[in-house]
Amino acid sequence: MSPSPVTHVQDCYHCGLPIPSDVDLPVDIDGARRQTCCTGCQAVAESIVANGLTDYYKRRDAMPEQAREAMPDELKDLGLFDHPDFQKDFVKPIGEHEREAALILEGITCSACIWLNEQHVAHQPGVTAVDINYATRRARVRWDERRVKLSDILAAIQAIGYRAYPYDATRSEQISQRERRSALWRLFVAGFGMMQVMMYAFPVYVADPGDMTSDIESLMRWASLILTAPVVLYSAAPFFRNAFRDIRLRRLGMDVPVALGIGAAFVASCWATFAGAGEVYFDSVTMFVFFLLCGRYVEMLARQKAIRGVEELGKALPAFAERLAGYPSPEGDRVPVSQLKAGDIIRIKPGETVPADGVVVDGESAANEALLTGESRPVPKRPGHEVTGGSVNVNSPLCVRVTRTGEHTRLAAIRQLMERASTEKPRVVQQADKVAAHFIIALLVLACVTAAWWWWHDPDRALWIFVSVLVVSCPCALSLATPVALTVATDSLARIGVLVTRGHAIEAFARAGHFVFDKTGTLTYGEMRVEGVRVFGPLAEAQVLGLAAALEQGSEHAIATALRLRASGMELPVFTDVRATTGQGVSGRLGGVEYRIGRPSFVAELAGTSVLEAIHLDEQSGRTVIALGDASGWLAAFVLSDGLREDCPAAFESLRAKGIPISIFSGDTPATVESLGRQLGVSRAEGGMTPEGKHAGLRALQQGEAVIAMVGDGVNDAPVLAQAQVSIAMGGGTDLARNQADIVLLSGRLASLAEGHDLALRALKIIRQNLWWSFAYNFTAIPLAMFGLVTPWMAGIGMSASSLFVVLNALRLQRRVQA
Repeated sequence: MSPSPVTHVQDCYHCGLPIPSDVDLPVDIDGARRQTCCTGCQAVAESIVANGLTDYYKRRDAMPEQAREAMPDELKDLGLFDHPDFQKDFVKPIGEHEREAALILEGITCSACIWLNEQHVAHQPGVTAVDINYATRRARVRWDERRVKLSDILAAIQAIGYRAYPYDATRSEQISQRERRSALWRLFVAGFGMMQVMMYAFPVYVADPGDMTSDIESLMRWASLILTAPVVLYSAAPFFRNAFRDIRLRRLGMDVPVALGIGAAFVASCWATFAGAGEVYFDSVTMFVFFLLCGRYVEMLARQKAIRGVEELGKALPAFAERLAGYPSPEGDRVPVSQLKAGDIIRIKPGETVPADGVVVDGESAANEALLTGESRPVPKRPGHEVTGGSVNVNSPLCVRVTRTGEHTRLAAIRQLMERASTEKPRVVQQADKVAAHFIIALLVLACVTAAWWWWHDPDRALWIFVSVLVVSCPCALSLATPVALTVATDSLARIGVLVTRGHAIEAFARAGHFVFDKTGTLTYGEMRVEGVRVFGPLAEAQVLGLAAALEQGSEHAIATALRLRASGMELPVFTDVRATTGQGVSGRLGGVEYRIGRPSFVAELAGTSVLEAIHLDEQSGRTVIALGDASGWLAAFVLSDGLREDCPAAFESLRAKGIPISIFSGDTPATVESLGRQLGVSRAEGGMTPEGKHAGLRALQQGEAVIAMVGDGVNDAPVLAQAQVSIAMGGGTDLARNQADIVLLSGRLASLAEGHDLALRALKIIRQNLWWSFAYNFTAIPLAMFGLVTPWMAGIGMSASSLFVVLNALRLQRRVQA
């Protein structure tokens, strides 16, 4: 039976979307009670009323495309962004009073814009951190809400000529479309003007002396001036606007020398036209503007393509879902995904995207999780299996019980980690930005010195050489060299299931010269199974299993999960004074008697050493043995096994082929770990290590020159991961929101680790190529321009091509992934 249509009483007065029947969010507007569809629209409408702007509703002639657009311009400076309901989608708490917002900036044209915004915002009272990514135009801002409001921060950004918006993928795409449309129009005007001006300039160039009268030549000049004016006043307007802003704020951006060059050539040409004497450069001005805009437009397209993969995660979830209010009744209603809550039953048809995390309650199908894990093969889904928001149902309808929604889903956690990586600046980016900032000052000095020299020796050539020196340099290429490559590499790594969560991670990953692996949950699946139970005391097998499961009740370790699963259905006793000893086991009291479960050596401290030899024989077989005992003696030993990941041998072989040493540090028994080491060909496989022992072992390895990469489960190994130069966590079953690793293997495939390392090496190679190209170009082009060998239009081509080269070179990182 087909689902029933959406039931709603009316449309939202504010945004025009349908209002579900169970929503009641009224607002009093001009004495009339109006209904809204969500708390966001209600908050905006209440702010409009509170600020006396209800005429907005009378004057509007169309509904807005989305709720955030549904506000009059006047409200952007009236604190709407401080409303908690409006902030919930893009602001998250960091501490008791500290907040963090993800923003997107409009108006960024060069690295100096990034520096200016970071410096300006950082000096606002109460702002604790600000990072802006040049490639993505995205900002991460932290502030103390007791000292400053978000609206004050946005106003500070607007005061220096930029605009900041709450980040979401739709907003980002809208801004990108607006940038492309505006750039294309300016490029069209410049191109049309250039062609027309060249038509008038060409006869002057080819005419022999005396062939053209002064009246005709004057007419040509005036026609060129009229055609050049729109190019300068419209197409080149952003250069002048940005340069004026930088000068007003006593900063120097890349638009300052560009505007100075265009302005000087145009003014000199106008003067020569009015005076009827001297050289004119209208053709050079229009060609320069056209080539510069052409280069920037192609660069913008390439940059937007580079970050599009990262943006896809923000648009992965659908807007609506089919909720089954009377499950198992097949009748359902389509509701906004924002209204789903834990416990709801939803139906997902083949081809539809899963709107939230949940558990399958009915139906069998498969889900495509490629966007989330990089695994291209559909994953089977049956009742009891978990599904992840953002994956796509492939075969048959599924009924799913929602477990997590909104910012609590796995997809949201992945997106937050990627956002954190995109806004953090690695050391190499910071160094490049510092060089670019000083570069512009040096450029202006060189241009002035060059102009003075040529004015003294050949005044007729001084102006266009001055313009060429200003234009030919390209600090933008220097600033783009690293962030664009890192952005493309982050996207490419995510497509193979390797999630980069820290800005420095790709560089450190590529430089890693020694890999250290944990065992349980890393080299193995972490799905322990109890293969056998050896009972030593007077209790029956069921009784010792109940005691073991009860002691391990609060543990997240794979061994504890296996014991609880084996004892499922049993009535468990309740222990008191339960204490976990890190890396050893758990102790607790029952009926006044102390019990211990864990390593045999840990239990032996309480129960004695009578059966240690028998237990050691089990450990030598390569299996894991956990003991249980009390003050009276040994009660039982549990023999567990965990399957080795299928791709583990191939991943180790790939790393060894590069000459990278491998070690295994594990808390499992030494005999078990040594057996695994022999199986994998690893000479250094140490077992029985406590977290402190792993930490010390890692520190000892770091005494050498190699960069150490630690691969663990992401939660239990957090202190050891923090010690490594680059930390890598298995993300298959980890709570990503708590994960502090630099890199997360979302698919849990070790093959992705080896492939990701290759890609990181390529990224580092491309960054070096981009930096070398940037320095080589500038140190070659500037002297040539100073010697008068580069004309202004040639300088425009060179500057544009230099920036375009580093972007296109970075896009080569996508080839293997797309293939």
